[in-house]
Amino acid sequence: MAKVIGLDKIKRGFDIIRQNGGILGSFLKLYRTDDLKQGTLVGVDKYGNKYFENNMYFYGRNRWVEYSEVVNMDYDGSQVPAEWHHWLHYITDNPPTKVPPVQHRWMIDHTENKSGTSEAYYPYSTTRPKIETWTPPQKHQSQSQVSSH
Repeated sequence: MAKVIGLDKIKRGFDIIRQNGGILGSFLKLYRTDDLKQGTLVGVDKYGNKYFENNMYFYGRNRWVEYSEVVNMDYDGSQVPAEWHHWLHYITDNPPTKVPPVQHRWMIDHTENKSGTSEAYYPYSTTRPKIETWTPPQKHQSQSQVSSH
């Protein structure tokens, strides 16, 4: 009977608001991510990103990340480490909390891509430019103008 009237959808809405921290928390999350979802917390990475899953949603939308509060509105997809990227994009069905990734001694720690920011890496060029800039010729002062001053 509740499904016929639509009370199950209202209950789901209240559950989503409750899981996201009440009305104020839901508004803040909606402002920050433009999305409100309800799901099971699968894990948290060392950067504070939280990973969720809810198979009630369509495939491709049933796994998501909520970025750490530290980055505020400056979140980016490159802030997700490789092992969690594999899980988010269905490369593997096992999250790193169930099957920890293999750590080799030659592997470096994850860093986010700073492209397009003031902190980005700009290489120093050692090659000569192909096009040289043109500088207009200077007017030489004649001898009479120099002596009159």
